[in-house]
Order: sequence, then C-alpha cells, then structure tokens
Amino acid sequence: MIKDSVVQFFKDNYSPNPVIVRSPGRVNIIGEHTDYNLGFVLPASIEKAIYFALQLNGTNTFNIEAFLTLPEKISLDAKGNGPEFSCFWGKYFKAIIEILNEKNYPLKGVDFVFGGDIPIGSGLSSSAALCCGFTYALSKILHLNIDRTEIAKIGQEAEHRIGLNCGLMDQYAVLFGKKGNALFLDCKDLSYKYVPINLVGYSWVLINSKITHELAVGNEYNERRQSCEAIVEKAKENNSNVASLRDVSEDAIMAIKNDVDTTDFKRALYVIQENERVLKMIKALENGDAKEVGNILLAGHKSMSTDFEISTSEIDYLVNVSQEQDGVVGSRMMGGGFGGCTINLIKDKNVDKAVKKILTAYKEETGITPECYHLQIDDSVQTLNS
Repeated sequence: MIKDSVVQFFKDNYSPNPVIVRSPGRVNIIGEHTDYNLGFVLPASIEKAIYFALQLNGTNTFNIEAFLTLPEKISLDAKGNGPEFSCFWGKYFKAIIEILNEKNYPLKGVDFVFGGDIPIGSGLSSSAALCCGFTYALSKILHLNIDRTEIAKIGQEAEHRIGLNCGLMDQYAVLFGKKGNALFLDCKDLSYKYVPINLVGYSWVLINSKITHELAVGNEYNERRQSCEAIVEKAKENNSNVASLRDVSEDAIMAIKNDVDTTDFKRALYVIQENERVLKMIKALENGDAKEVGNILLAGHKSMSTDFEISTSEIDYLVNVSQEQDGVVGSRMMGGGFGGCTINLIKDKNVDKAVKKILTAYKEETGITPECYHLQIDDSVQTLNS
C-alpha cells in the first residue's frame, strides 16, 4: 500500500515517528465549470489519495521529498526561498508557504515525504489534494489552527498563482467530503449539504483515457472562464444585479443571444443548464432513480462536448462505446476537460463484462491502454495518527 511505503521511506530517511495525513482525490458527479460561475456542484471525495509523512526538524528549512515513480526532493526556507527546482509539484508548495507568510502564520522547518495513488492529469484533482493536504498538515504539526474553509481558500490561491483560475469545488470536496455521500456545494455562499448516494445494485466506475490535461499550462480552461465573464458583462446591461452567471436565467441569456459572440453564448448557456442538471441529479440520487442519473450524465456530456467544447475525440469515443454495453446506464467526461476520466454508472451484474468490452474497444480504436478504477466514496482530509 502506498501509505505504508511513504511512511517507511520517511522512517528510513528522516525520523521514526512521523505524523501521517491522508488527502483524498475527488470525483465530480455533475457540475463542471459551474464553480467559478458561483453555481452548483456535486463532487465527492474518494479512496484514492495523497499521503504525507512529516515531522518537525528543528530548523527553518522545509525538506520536501516525493515518493513517486521518479523521486525528487526540494528544500525551501521558511519564506519559500531555495535552490531552483524542476519538479512541477514544487511550485504548489512554494506558493503555499509564501501565502502562509503573507497571512502572518509563523512557520518552522518540517521534513515531508509524500506519495499517492491519484493518477496525475486524470481529472481526479490531484493538485487540490496536494495543496489542501500540505496546508492541513502544516496547520496540524505547527499548531496554526487554520480552519478548513481557510485551507480551501489557500489551496485555491496557490492554484491561481500557478496559472489556473479555478473555483473552490475541488478544495471543498477534498476538505469536506463524507464517506457514502456526495457534497452539494453552493459556490455563491459556500453553503453545503450531504446527499447520500442511494443507488442499490449499481457501481460507479472511472475509466482513464490516459489523455492527460495540463490545464495550468494550456489556456483553454481560462478561455472558458473569459467567455462566461463576457456574457455576464453583457447581461449586466439589462440587469444591474447580475454578478455572475448564477444570476443569469436561460430566458435572460436568450434575450442577448444576437448581441454576443456565438462561442461565448454557447459556453455560458452550457453553464446555466449545468446548474439545472446538478439540481436534477440531487433529486434522482435521493429517489434512487438510476435511470434518471444516467440520463443526466449523458446530457451533461453531450453539452460539454458540443457547447462548452472541452471534450476530446478519445473521451467522446469512451462515452459512446459505453452506451453500447449492457448495464451501462450513463457516462460522461469528468473534470476540467481535455482528457482524463469518464465516470460511468453500471449495474453490478454487468460491471465486469461491460468494463472489459469498453477497455478492449478503446484500445483497438486509439492504440492507448486505458485504466479502470472501481470508485469508492471516502472521507475528507484527515490525520491518521496524532
């Protein structure tokens, strides 16, 4: 198990009694690109996670080592300064240390080893798990008493500094998730409630296309956000109370259709309709209506692909071929877009056969060997010892 390997590496190379923190990845059942538009999302924290082993080292230096396929190590002082490094993950740690300094949290040197089983670039929010887990771990060992809401905002700010203007969905899923439940988050006021995933006889399965996205490097994600903001500015001309797409109804956007860029219109309309899909999904889950859940997944994917244009040919193929299999009631791309995983709802009695056929067909079509993860909804960031 990856946790045991991380802990043993820390004991062998640093000190014998580390604090251990688990920071989960997340899935999003429905509600993509609605968070930064102050809309609704329905994520859940999962069993795949990043594990941190850490201990105070009596200096003012952070020694941070990745226990991954290619082990790397960086050192930063208490202000976030240090020798240049090439690893991309180091930018997140540096940003968080700098943010904590700006907020006047007193920092001391800590040794860190981290590793996990969240596939990078798969839409399972490995970066939010990294940022939230690191901040939570620092808060615990340094007795900073940073509450979870503040940790979420620090994680978001770190993402922004790296170059991804994300909302707060991923961070909230990582920090407030609950086993067996989805998290219904209103991104306007950050209120949330738990929604039991009540689908007896069905399994959630993720299929990783192995098409990786680097949203912070590419500009596609930020371009979608700019499209949404352009529609908000136009809608304000008719209603001064509009502050985000959350405040724009479908009727209101139709009224300005001929006065705005066609691409911007399609993208904004997708977001408005996606908010409605979140509300419909909650009712379907509460009613245990698997068929309706599947219909909502498929409708969401179609709009992501044709209106918001964040899918890929490989992802579209995965969704389409899944619908040819017995027992698959719905499928869609999950995450920020341009690759990653599909999330699939499949009858238990059909799951093994259906998944095998999907994986085989995808390999034959693309030449890429996909991966499959049987999803388990688990708890949020936590300390595994004290």
